[in-house]
Amino acid sequence: MKDTPGWASPGSAPSDGQEPGATGPAEPADHPEPAQQPGADPQDAGPKWSKEQPPPGQWSAPTGPQSPGQTPPPPPPGPGWGAPPPAGPGGHGGGHPGYGPPGGYGGWGAGWGGPPPAAKPGVIPLRPLGVGEILDGAVSTMRTYWRTVLGISLTVAVVTEILVILVQGFVLNDRVSTGALNDPSATLDELTRAMGDAMLSSSVIFLISIIGAIVATALLTAVTSRAVLGKSVTTGEAWRDARPQVPRLFGLIFLLLLMAFGVVFVGALPGILVAATGSGDAGVALTILGIIGGFVVALWLWFRFSLASPALMLEKQGIVKALSRSAKLVRGSWWRVFGIQLLATIIANIVAAIVVIPFTFLAAALSGDATTNILNGATDLGWTFLIVSGVGSVIGSMITFPITAGVTVLLYIDQRIRREALDLELARAAGVQGYGTTDTPGS
Repeated sequence: MKDTPGWASPGSAPSDGQEPGATGPAEPADHPEPAQQPGADPQDAGPKWSKEQPPPGQWSAPTGPQSPGQTPPPPPPGPGWGAPPPAGPGGHGGGHPGYGPPGGYGGWGAGWGGPPPAAKPGVIPLRPLGVGEILDGAVSTMRTYWRTVLGISLTVAVVTEILVILVQGFVLNDRVSTGALNDPSATLDELTRAMGDAMLSSSVIFLISIIGAIVATALLTAVTSRAVLGKSVTTGEAWRDARPQVPRLFGLIFLLLLMAFGVVFVGALPGILVAATGSGDAGVALTILGIIGGFVVALWLWFRFSLASPALMLEKQGIVKALSRSAKLVRGSWWRVFGIQLLATIIANIVAAIVVIPFTFLAAALSGDATTNILNGATDLGWTFLIVSGVGSVIGSMITFPITAGVTVLLYIDQRIRREALDLELARAAGVQGYGTTDTPGS
């Protein structure tokens, strides 16, 4: 049986001379009295102890003569499991002698108090985690190591937002038009073209944001993994640790995105082919259904491989091996992984929206044309709007990156604790003395 984190072994078996299925203590036969030391007073042994004592390793009530109505004295402490069972008829202890409730972790003689708390050298206890503990661990990492965490998040957020502003300002504003979506008299071709432009614009922004989020997760993986051990790491150390895996990380990102968009495209392909044959309405309907079905499959695959990034960074694995490791860790826990990551994303985005929305209104107030364009469905938002709203997006990303990245890494660690007893390795790495060196009771 696998060790349970935080539990101590009893460390002793039933005493010699007692059969496991016996219902009473083994009576010693013709046991001689202990020899008296020269010059010692026989009464110094205590007025309540019988001269006849059981051999070492056993205890029971004294069998010598007693005064009527006298309560048997308590047994001497021995290497058993604490207090003896209640006395049965005749003054003998019932049940198995030598066994009782252990006195907790590392000691005997008191009542069983349950398993001791798991070791917690860092931001999480070294045992399987609950949802609240994973979220709290991510926030605690950001709060405890805020210089490194916010430094990495700020750098990635600034680079990501600069790319978004440049693509939006120089490419999407001139090449993408979604005004037909708000035009009641627009033809089907115009609506289809406008919908395609809107999807293109959203996909490009989403692609850049996803790349930034995964890079931030990779760089913050070293910070979170050290935080679990209670050790700090600088931005330079995190970069040196992540740098050898960065090319593989971008390969992983490309493969995941190709997989997701490929599944959606395959789902939409039948509708596109039907529309190309001349059945416009049927083709559009079939395309929409195919996109929805492909999106569901892509979502399932995305979260199935969502732990590949920390597996690649911490285990120094290749791309295919990291995907396989993620699939193995998520197998049987997809809904849990999906729910926790979705909850973390919702919480992080709600907190970020508190910052981003005021900057968006400020940007709209400073750029009157942008407000009109937004209401008309146009994508030409103007440089003033893009820059001012971009500042708010950077601040929001500084909040979302550490939370989502921390939750992903802690989910990876939690799944390995549940499946591979990683807590033992973490305890040894953190220098926790004696953790996991004894067997769990009953194992």
